[in-house]
Amino acid sequence: MITFPCAKINLGLNVVSRRQDGYHNLETVFFPIPIHDALEVVPMDEHYPSQKRCDLKVTGNFIECDEEKNLVVKAYHLLAKDYELPRLHIHLHKYIPSQAGLGGGSSDAAAMISLLNDYCGLNLSKTLMERYAAQLGADCAFFIRSEAAYATGIGDCLSPIHTPQGILHDCFIAIVKPNVAVSTKEAYAAIKPQTPKKCCRDIVLQPLETWKDELFNDFESSVFSVYPQLDDIKQKLYEAGAVYAQMSGSGSAFFGLFREEPKNIDIMFPDMFTFGGKL
Repeated sequence: MITFPCAKINLGLNVVSRRQDGYHNLETVFFPIPIHDALEVVPMDEHYPSQKRCDLKVTGNFIECDEEKNLVVKAYHLLAKDYELPRLHIHLHKYIPSQAGLGGGSSDAAAMISLLNDYCGLNLSKTLMERYAAQLGADCAFFIRSEAAYATGIGDCLSPIHTPQGILHDCFIAIVKPNVAVSTKEAYAAIKPQTPKKCCRDIVLQPLETWKDELFNDFESSVFSVYPQLDDIKQKLYEAGAVYAQMSGSGSAFFGLFREEPKNIDIMFPDMFTFGGKL
């Protein structure tokens, strides 16, 4: 059985307060985008010589992670605490770039929970799957449904967000991921939490043309101070015709939203991961 976990972008990201547990309260809109990994499970033969209940093979983009620490394997063991699961071979093909702010690892984990639910006939509701996913990461629960949502708390408190025509209906997106790894810890360290003048949930319900002046990612200023070349990517997306451009999460991927299909993005950003498509 196979599934295709998607990536996400943040439409605005405001760090509003520091929590007593050391984490931060956020306000952001998660939005799914058509970049996908592939995740497949197949039964492990009873005679296969492995002491593990599941083994993981990763292909595609390289990720530096011990197998047992991969969120896909953690998702298997999380459900295995409560349900009897068969021994499985897991194949994860990575296309979503890592350390990008696109949620690839979280999406894979949520997809594993959904895949095990279907493959093993667990009959878990989406709400219960979201509770399991939230134990693996702040934004994991979003990917159970992968529908536009307003997120608060540490990114784990979700509420749906819709417009009559759908957010970004008929728009095009370009993704650019430079070969830069931004430390989330360092990005947070430079942030001064504050409540924005206008909530991102309200701004994304406005026409796209108003977003540039009102919709912000609080991490950009701190990240740009360390990696000034990243600001150049944002500006080039605007030069290419983007109506709105922003860094996703704490970086280092950027997205541009266009009314018309963008051309030659890969030529504009050589030696970087690029993607273009219709939302």
